[in-house]
Amino acid sequence: MNPRVPEIAPSLIRELAARKRSTSIDLGLGEPTLLPRIEYFERALERVRTGGVKYTANAGDLELRELIARHYGYPGLESPENVCVTIGSQEAMYVTLKTLLDPSRDELLVVEPVFPSYVKMAALEGISVRIVSMLDDDDFEFDAERIIAAIGERTRAIVICSPCNPTARVISRDAGEMLVESLSRRRGEPIWLIHDEIYREQMFVDNAADLARLYPHTIVANSLSKSNALTGLRLGWILGPAEFLEQAIKVHAWATSCADTFAQYVALDVFRSPANLQEHAPWYQEHRALMREVLEDSSLPFVDPEGAFYVCVRLPKGTPSLTAAYDLIGRFDVVAIPGIAFGESMEGWLRLSWVATAERLRDGVTRIAEYCAQLLPTARASG
Repeated sequence: MNPRVPEIAPSLIRELAARKRSTSIDLGLGEPTLLPRIEYFERALERVRTGGVKYTANAGDLELRELIARHYGYPGLESPENVCVTIGSQEAMYVTLKTLLDPSRDELLVVEPVFPSYVKMAALEGISVRIVSMLDDDDFEFDAERIIAAIGERTRAIVICSPCNPTARVISRDAGEMLVESLSRRRGEPIWLIHDEIYREQMFVDNAADLARLYPHTIVANSLSKSNALTGLRLGWILGPAEFLEQAIKVHAWATSCADTFAQYVALDVFRSPANLQEHAPWYQEHRALMREVLEDSSLPFVDPEGAFYVCVRLPKGTPSLTAAYDLIGRFDVVAIPGIAFGESMEGWLRLSWVATAERLRDGVTRIAEYCAQLLPTARASG
């Protein structure tokens, strides 16, 4: 057995989700509750009726790759040669790390708090990881100076999730420009930026950095999972320089041959009208306003979300987040994700997904506030 595999812990997020009961208020798993448009599937099925479900090229359907490249229009990444269609953004990220980094010499810099998959993927490949944590005193704002200072001699790539899961923070244009300016001044091999922008369509600020527009050594991972409520479709892509994609496609091809053809037919229908990618954006804007109102009424301290569909809530001082998550599901029937799942810097916090109905969201936050109120006397005594 590969000795690296037993050393990698299973997903804490999934473990908490598995404890959910039929009565539970689920503020845990990062999955839209909206339904996708059935027309995408109906038109894809018509194509199946006339042409079947055959393999596409390893890199994906040519028209789909053209549409993806054209839609984002990143400088130098505007042709199908810059796109590989993958099985969700998870595969996109895994293929990127495996293709880009040499385990014998390279190091990946991960900006935390963040979804744990990057660190686990690197561990599976034997790639060294360096962590730079954003500060809870700054509400986990992306700090370009901290990121730059954390770069080591072996750092060959920096992965940034923006909008961020779990903090819902967005790397600002100023921070992005500062980071890119520093990287551009460095001599020797370039340090790559890997931008996970899966929550791009849930953006609530207008000063976000488009890293691929600022820096030519940027690779982007994305998917339709969050934008169009298609998490189970598993349709994602890599956008990057052609010389990198040429090698990444080989990794993808030997791992999966090609992405699901039916899923690509659905994606084609989405991208043929680019406005479709924003079809759920108004709902998220409205629901975010509701979530902020609910949290302000609860008096729970929280980080104002700039993107995604999460909000981070601070627990009373000294409360272990995993203990809190177990207590909430066991005693209050609410699923929330402990901050420790996203890195040590987020200990003492909970991540809530706010895509539940208004009634369930309000009820869930009320229960969390009740739980925290019960902890406050203990927290004051220990403080």
